Amino acid sequence: MVTKKKMIRGLTSILIITLMLQALGLSSHTVTAKSNTSPAVISNRYDVVVIGSEIQGVLLAKEARKLGLNVLILDPRSKPGGELIQGQMIVLDDVKDNSKRSLIQGEMKTLFSSYKSGSIRTSSDFDNYFNKLLQGIPIKSGIVIDSVQTMSLTKGKSLQSLSYHLKDGTKYIAQSKYWVENTDFNALTAKLNVKRIPGMESLYNSKQADYMAATYMLKFKNVEWAKLHQAILNDYPLTNVAQKYGPNTYVDWHFATGFSNVTAKYTPHSNLLKLRGLNVTYQKDGQAIINALLLYDVNPADSSSVQNAVAKGRAEAPYILSFLQKNIPGFAKAQLNGFPDYLYIRDYNRYETKYVLDYPDLQNSRMFWDNVSIGGYSIDLQGTKTIPTGVGFGKPDRYGLPLRSFELQSYDNVLVVGKNVGAGIKAYGSARIMPTTALAAQTIGIILGREKNKRLVDLNPADFKRIHSYLEKDYKLILQR
Repeated sequence: MVTKKKMIRGLTSILIITLMLQALGLSSHTVTAKSNTSPAVISNRYDVVVIGSEIQGVLLAKEARKLGLNVLILDPRSKPGGELIQGQMIVLDDVKDNSKRSLIQGEMKTLFSSYKSGSIRTSSDFDNYFNKLLQGIPIKSGIVIDSVQTMSLTKGKSLQSLSYHLKDGTKYIAQSKYWVENTDFNALTAKLNVKRIPGMESLYNSKQADYMAATYMLKFKNVEWAKLHQAILNDYPLTNVAQKYGPNTYVDWHFATGFSNVTAKYTPHSNLLKLRGLNVTYQKDGQAIINALLLYDVNPADSSSVQNAVAKGRAEAPYILSFLQKNIPGFAKAQLNGFPDYLYIRDYNRYETKYVLDYPDLQNSRMFWDNVSIGGYSIDLQGTKTIPTGVGFGKPDRYGLPLRSFELQSYDNVLVVGKNVGAGIKAYGSARIMPTTALAAQTIGIILGREKNKRLVDLNPADFKRIHSYLEKDYKLILQR
């Protein structure tokens, strides 16, 4: 029998051996410790460990690795891809300033160009694209985090190591200079004893955490898109279209939006579901995918809550199909075209960062000395069970997102990317959009690789003047105007 003291002594020996190798310049090598009484524990040291495989974290890892850093992705999910691949959230939102100029930059510009042209539209297209991003990046899927080890500093804390195991029982200890939270259920940050940023509940003064509705994406085949397009043209001018189908109803050869007058007549089979206005992408060969089915009261950190919501969405899909066949032009012969494995989760627990982006920052078009992204999406807060129709707070012009909004408040080496961004709930309604957070993640990956000899927390305005210069010159990323 292995006693607690023996286990502690074993782990301590592993850490000592690893630190000795690090001092000898062998820190990225593997150390395996064995004993006659306990299974092997494998210890590795990295420059960057990313928890989760949402596209934002993958972009950060890709840039850091290209610049010579030793990177690892540890994914608690059984398969990589997060909301984009497993949740099939492949209806992409553009981001523009109030002069209609696109704010999409970096790798997202490549993706959006392919999306708009039609060369990346289907699920398999996105799978291929995502797999190319992942190529060469070490990743372990299906990991379970057992514990974390932190160290107190003069100011704040530092995350030193993380213990985890795989399904086969193999145990690992990862040590890293930087850690990145990149899941939509706080796999890492939930273990760090940090303060949650109030969410949707703050809009109606509740003490119970509340989250914007998740979405179950709906996939169809045999859609006659030309009929849909012609039907809307026949109802022109737009004032007639809006009166018949609902405000903001629009159809071109690639996308369709609106139809809220129609979907308002649909009665779901659960009061936790709502079919809102449609946001449709035509893929190709009669295939279309729709972002419209909202699911309330989903707790992203509770796997059973998520799976119950997936089951509800899948069960509702045939009824929605029947409704669309009868009520939306071009859908009379449509059929379901498979089901996503997961949800599009747009809102979850977020924790305080060194700067929490606030609503006035957006409304005043504030730029920060440490900008890592530029935003400009409408402040769009989707509904909850308490606020079923959601709420909007206007359309900001371009504004900056600082590095500090991606640095966990009380830690010197923990970053949060994607929709983990540190923002008050109103600011979050705009800052959460994928192209905005993906640009930030890509930028941070570049900075990690280019600023190897400096800690991120020590970077100052003079450093960022230099950083913004090489980001614009070498990467065509313009982050100050």
